Amino acid sequence: MDTPARTTQETAPSHVRLEPWSEEDAGLLRALNTPELTEHLGGPETEEQLVRRHRRYVDLSADDTGAGRMFRIVLLPQETVVGSIGYWARTWDDRPVYETGWAVLPGFQGRGVATSATRAVVERAREAGRHRHLHAFPSADNAASNAVCRKAGFELLGERGFEYPPGRPMRCHDWRLDLGEQR
Repeated sequence: MDTPARTTQETAPSHVRLEPWSEEDAGLLRALNTPELTEHLGGPETEEQLVRRHRRYVDLSADDTGAGRMFRIVLLPQETVVGSIGYWARTWDDRPVYETGWAVLPGFQGRGVATSATRAVVERAREAGRHRHLHAFPSADNAASNAVCRKAGFELLGERGFEYPPGRPMRCHDWRLDLGEQR
């Protein structure tokens, strides 16, 4: 999925750029909906679920209240779309926080793309200024995503019960980053 640069580009640390999610990104969402990439998330979604998810991502990216944002990840200098990342508001332990999550296409994993994109999304969440903490909840057995959290400067708070998708219990690691601290 090569794409031309957009005029609304946002510079990110290292070798990626985050671009706001748009109507054009439905194909990317479908490409990320594989058994391999959703193994730790309950498996691929149906077409109907994907359509709803895409709409939520587009709506979130158009919201200017600080509730969150979704992005496509563009690998530089190739200008190749390689995944998605975002942050959104949620309540965790009775406190308002941001949550983050990402996915990188298989051919681009292991290159530091997710870590660079996560560092960039931390800055976006920090700039939004609505919540003090950013959490990530990767499955306890997802070594790659847990490594991204560690490399991006998150603090491991421990293993927790979690439901994802709703109704499917799983064990996750609760990683937290204090958005008030500059790194």
